Parts: sequence; structure tokens; C-alpha cells
Amino acid sequence: MVEVATDLPVPAAGAWLHAVVRDAEPATLAVIRGMDGGPVRAVPAAGLVAVVSTASLDEYGEEPLRRNLEDLAWLERAARAHHAVVEALARRGPVVPARLATVHSDDERVADSLAARRAELVGTLDRLTGRDEWGVKGYLVAGATTVGTETTGAGGVGTAYLRRRRAQLTAREERQQVASAAADAVHEALCELAVAGRRHAPQDRRLSGASAPMVLNGAYLVDVATLPSFTEMVGSLGDRHPGLHLELTGPWPAYSFVVERPESALTVREPV
Repeated sequence: MVEVATDLPVPAAGAWLHAVVRDAEPATLAVIRGMDGGPVRAVPAAGLVAVVSTASLDEYGEEPLRRNLEDLAWLERAARAHHAVVEALARRGPVVPARLATVHSDDERVADSLAARRAELVGTLDRLTGRDEWGVKGYLVAGATTVGTETTGAGGVGTAYLRRRRAQLTAREERQQVASAAADAVHEALCELAVAGRRHAPQDRRLSGASAPMVLNGAYLVDVATLPSFTEMVGSLGDRHPGLHLELTGPWPAYSFVVERPESALTVREPV
């Protein structure tokens, strides 16, 4: 006869915070999958709702989470799962997204955080209502080579090569300076039409997937009613600045326009 142990310890479970919303229908949450593969759930408090995943502290507690954040494959999977939840919520209304890897030890801590930050969270939800985040990326357009063929003159072949190389570098630096000034002008113009704008650091080519260097990585909070005008402006700015290739992306949850605040003692932040 085989005896089955029934007193094995059950791993403690925390709450991975995805986002805060005004309300959430149970039917909506039932079809959104969280970090553990099961449906996300609501933690209501102070007239708001935190949307969380059940998170085993064996994997998502402070120490194991710090180790996992060093594993790029694990980090990518976690980021995709987290963003998918936030994106699904954003399709249904304003949402305050939590930063990746914000984990509370239990639902009570989540509720306490909502109560403590209620005024700030309500203000943010009000500001995001009827608005979306859009991204505009600007890439340097490679110009035609301006350096002509040079015959070997005084100084020989080596000297001619150095002249050509110096001229090429000068032309490249000039293109980059012009593109940088154009990126500043584009961002300033878009900020005038958007509710708010923010510039992020340009992405590395390995991350952007583009062959050209990025000189503008802007995020803009745009009223839904203003979106046609904003889209048209991006196109006209691209025509006005031929040294830049502009790419409009979105809509995105408003990650760029949410104030970051410390959470509970178990919160672990993504490394910068």
C-alpha cells in the first residue's frame, strides 16, 4: 500500500501587481492570463481595483526574483506576460500600469498601497481617460557619399586615403548633428499638439531591430480626438526633415506618463 503525504508545505503566494483600474468585470479578468498561467484577479480597495497574479514566493519572492531578473530569457517571458495583461486592461479603459516585477507579499499589502496612494492614482486615471500613449521613433537616413574620388597627389596613396577618411568622418558627423537638431525640432512640435511628451534614450540597434541609428525615441500622451491631427503632423514633419525617417507606433498603455513610487517591502525593481 502506497501512502500519499498530505502535509507537504504549500509554497507561500504573493501578488504580482500588473495595474490599477477604476473597476474590472469578473468576466473580463477571467479571460486574461497572468504570470502563473491562471486568470488574473482583482484586489479592490479605496474605490479602486488592483489587478494581480498569484505569484509563488519560491519564484517571485525577493531573493529568487533578483536572481531571475539576471536571466534574460526569464526576464523576456515575464515582461511579455506582464505587458499582455496591462495591454488587455488598457483596451477597456484607463489603466495605471505597474512597473515590471512589483510583487507584494499578500493581498492586504496591495490593498494598503491602494489606500495610501488613492489620491495620486485617481488623479492619474483621470488624466489618462480618453488618451493613449503613442511612440515616435526617428532614424538617421544615411546620406549620399559627398567625398569624391581623389587622385594620388603629394604625399602618396597613404595621404590620399587619410584625406578621404577624414572627409567621410566629417560628413558623417555633420549628418548626425543635423539629424539631432531635426529630432529636437520634431519632439518640440509634437509636444505642442500632445497633452504631454517625453524623450527616452535612443534604443540600441540590437533592440530596435533597425539598421540605421535611432536619434529620437519619443513618447506622447495624445487625446483620442486629436489623434488624426497628430498622425498627420508626424507625416508632415517627416517630409520637412528628410534626414530623419519617422515611425509612429501605438497605442500603448501609458507607461511613460505614470509616476514611479516604491511599493511594499517585497517590491523588486527591474535593473536599469
